[in-house]
Amino acid sequence: MKTFAFRLPDIGEGVAEAEITGWYVKPGDWVEEDQTLVDVMTDKATIDMTSPVTGTVLAVHGEPGDKVAVGSVLVELEIEGEAPEESAHKNPNEAPPEAAKAELEDVVAEPSVPEEANGQPEVILASPATRRRAEDLEIDLADVMGTGPEGRITDADLDAYLKDRAPKPIARERHGVREVRIIGLRRRIAEKMETSARRIPHFSYVEDCDMTALEGLRREINAARQGAQPKLTLLPFFMRALAQLLPEFPHINARYDDEAGVLHQHEAIHIGIATQTADGLVVPVVRHVEALDIWDCAREMSRVTNAAREGAALREELSGSTITLTSLGALGGVAATPVINHPEVAIIGPNKLMGRPVVINNHVTIRTMMNLSSSFDHRIVDGYDAAKFIQRFKRLLENPALIFIEPRTWT
Repeated sequence: MKTFAFRLPDIGEGVAEAEITGWYVKPGDWVEEDQTLVDVMTDKATIDMTSPVTGTVLAVHGEPGDKVAVGSVLVELEIEGEAPEESAHKNPNEAPPEAAKAELEDVVAEPSVPEEANGQPEVILASPATRRRAEDLEIDLADVMGTGPEGRITDADLDAYLKDRAPKPIARERHGVREVRIIGLRRRIAEKMETSARRIPHFSYVEDCDMTALEGLRREINAARQGAQPKLTLLPFFMRALAQLLPEFPHINARYDDEAGVLHQHEAIHIGIATQTADGLVVPVVRHVEALDIWDCAREMSRVTNAAREGAALREELSGSTITLTSLGALGGVAATPVINHPEVAIIGPNKLMGRPVVINNHVTIRTMMNLSSSFDHRIVDGYDAAKFIQRFKRLLENPALIFIEPRTWT
C-alpha cells in the first residue's frame, strides 16, 4: 500500500490560492477515481476537486472557510500500487461521471459514533437534503430510526421523530446562540457590498409610475404569443426602455475606476439582473440589450438567471454589466435604497405593483401603480441628472408604445 497526497492543482489564470467551501469525504472513507473530494472557490468560480485515484482517505487538511495555496496538500489517500505523478491529476474543472455524481448526491453515509474496536464505524444513510433538514431542526440522526432501504433515514422519519417528541405548547425563554461562519459566496457578497458602501457615495431617488397601460399591454401580448415565444414579465420592458434611454445618458451607462480616476462610458448596454440563488445574490448579465428585441430580452434573461440559480453560469455571464436591475417582484415593497453594483454608477429597482386611488382630471380612479427606486454614484451623477433620467424612464413606462419606436421620432 502507498500513500498519495492530493494537492491543490494550478487552476490557472493567475490564481494563487482558493477557499475551501465544502468537504465530501472524511478520514476512513473509500473513494473511487473521479469522485468529488472537496469544493473550492477562487475569485472567479467554484470548482469541484475530484480524486485522480481510488483508495481510502487517511486525512483531510483544512476547514470550510480556510484559504489554501496552490500546491498545498488537501487529502492524503492510501492506495494500491504506485502513486501517479502529480501531472496526472484530473482537470479540476471536469465534472465527475454522471453515475458517480448521481450516487454521490443521492445518499451521504458518515459515521455516527467513534470507531469501535473492530475499526468499523456505524453508518447513517440519508440524502444531503434530509441531512441538512435534520441539522436545521437540530436533530441528531443517530436518534432517528430509518425506514428506507438499508435503514436509510427519510423526511418522513424526521417527521415521525418530531411528532413523537413534540413538546407541550409552553412558552420558554431561549438562550442559544448559533455561530455561522461566513464563507464562500456569502463571504464574497459581503465583501462586495462592503466595497460598494465604503467607496461609493450613494444617493437614492424614488418616483411613482402609472403602470396601467404597460401592464395591460403585457397581458395582451402574453395572451397572443405563439410558438416558442416566452411569457413576458415586466423586466424585458424595463430592459428595452433602458436601451432606448441610456444613449442620452452615457455617464450613467458606465463603470467608474476610482483608483485611476477614469469613467468608462460604454456604448454597449450590458444589463445585470440581480438574482437570488440558494447560496445568495448573484448578478448574471444580459449582454448587448441594444441589439435585442423584447422576446430576445425575455429569453436571454431567463437563460442567464436560470444558469445562475443552478450554479451553471459561466464566468463571463457573471461580470461586465454596465447597469443593474434589481427586482423582488411581488415582494418588492413600497420603496428601497438599492446598493450599486460596484464599479457601476447606477442601479434601478422597480417595486411591486399595487392598485391605488389616483386623481385624474379631478376624479379619483384606481390605477395600477409602482414605485421606481434607484441609486446613483454621486461622484458621477448629479441629482438633477438622476431626476431627469428617471423622469424620462417613467415617461417610457407610462407610454409603452414609445418603447418600440426609434428615439429620434419622439424626443
